[in-house]
Amino acid sequence: MIELKHLRTLTALRDTGSLTATATTLHLTQSALSHQIKDLEARIGGQLFLRKTRPVKFTSEGEILLRLADDLLPRLAKAENELASLKEDVNGRLHMAIECHSCFQWLMPALKEYQVAWPSVTLDFSSGFGFEPLPALMAGELDLVITSDIQPRSEVHYEPLFDFEMRLVTSISHPLAQKSQIEPNDLADQTMLSYPVQKNRLDVVKHFLQPAGIEPAKWKQADNTLMLIQMVSAGLGVAALPNWAISEFSRQGLIASIPLGEGLWRRLFAATRHSDKDKRYLQAFFNTARVQSKSHLDGIKTV
Repeated sequence: MIELKHLRTLTALRDTGSLTATATTLHLTQSALSHQIKDLEARIGGQLFLRKTRPVKFTSEGEILLRLADDLLPRLAKAENELASLKEDVNGRLHMAIECHSCFQWLMPALKEYQVAWPSVTLDFSSGFGFEPLPALMAGELDLVITSDIQPRSEVHYEPLFDFEMRLVTSISHPLAQKSQIEPNDLADQTMLSYPVQKNRLDVVKHFLQPAGIEPAKWKQADNTLMLIQMVSAGLGVAALPNWAISEFSRQGLIASIPLGEGLWRRLFAATRHSDKDKRYLQAFFNTARVQSKSHLDGIKTV
């Protein structure tokens, strides 16, 4: 009655939020997707979701099938990998460094899902803020680095994950909160709040302030995103943060969010050794990271 393709279609519809994006993700035509959905609705005798809602709102019948998909599909993927392991070694190691404080917001759900499908891969990670991770990658101490900072080397493969926008965040009452966009000169007399990272490794410095020859009046550091947001809200300074890391705080009216210039967009990558990039467990991580980031993060663009 219910086929695996139906379950995969429903999870894709939930993850993408629209029929058009689902058709693209599944490499189906719109008509083929519509036919598949109508066929399943005829089989179960009910509607799967409410039409013309965005994001898609599922009916009770749809929710039941989604719970089935969430239970069955990971188990199926695990079984497929176990079968594949009879012919191919899937016992790998994935030690990673993360050059992005805010990335834990989507990385933890991604790793949890990844471990279900690839239980034989040894996972470990560390912060990439206190050392240079690329030399460690090339030396074999790391297997993957999450970064937006490309340093072209023939031995390193950069797998694109998603695009995001860096935005300036201020308190609601800050004078800059009224501007339609921020220019580098606007920050010359400001206190900039940042993570404990060398300034020359910050996107706002490398791609916004430095090209204009601007240095903020003061710098202060905070260990995590929540602390930065609290300091900004209290008027202790301004900060440049990814759009997806601040969207909820902005919706709650705790901070103001303003574009840097006409929009400072950056791309997040998973850097690996070029010789390893085609390994199945690495390719599986790339795919899981893309799906989880799209499901959990606001304002990003998939690549």
